[in-house]
Amino acid sequence: MLRLYDYFDSGNGYKVRLALAQLAIPYRLIEVDIDKGETRTPEFLAMNPNGRIPLLALENGVHLAESNAILCHLAEGTMLMPGEALARAQILQWLFFEQYSHEPNIATCRYWLRHGLMSPGRAPAFAQKRLAGYAALSVMEKHLATRDFFVGAYSIADIALYAYTHVAAQGDFDLAGFPSVTAWLARVRMQSGYVPMGASMTP
Repeated sequence: MLRLYDYFDSGNGYKVRLALAQLAIPYRLIEVDIDKGETRTPEFLAMNPNGRIPLLALENGVHLAESNAILCHLAEGTMLMPGEALARAQILQWLFFEQYSHEPNIATCRYWLRHGLMSPGRAPAFAQKRLAGYAALSVMEKHLATRDFFVGAYSIADIALYAYTHVAAQGDFDLAGFPSVTAWLARVRMQSGYVPMGASMTP
């Protein structure tokens, strides 16, 4: 059985848990507390020298890190990853966008607020990240104004961007001015096998 090392409040981890649920793939969840340094132990670093979650342990003993790489692996040969070359490249385009323009801003603001890490000295960086986060949301809004999902049918591009967008309010982002994004969030919640972020742990 697959083993997923994860921190339950992580949007990056939620991406993987959501894909596993929607693909009906059984797995064992092993919770790792990043706030207690549990990803920096010798045992964890032996599995992922970068010391981050999520980390997926495959049945052949290989450990796969980086949430979007894990999504690509899980989605191969499924309805979440098309076979056509251009569509696959477009999905990768949005995965790269998510990790470069979206997650570093929206997720970081959320983490700082939820974990009590805001301070007067961090205020300028927080303001810059909010501006960059809103810029990313604007890109998404324009793209979604003429389509239901990011690349054709529902795919891992949607999963990757949904994870932190749907909790953006926890990072002090107001989605009221993004009606296409808001409608897309509702469509994602309607997908078969959907599980909310707080209820995606397997027995």
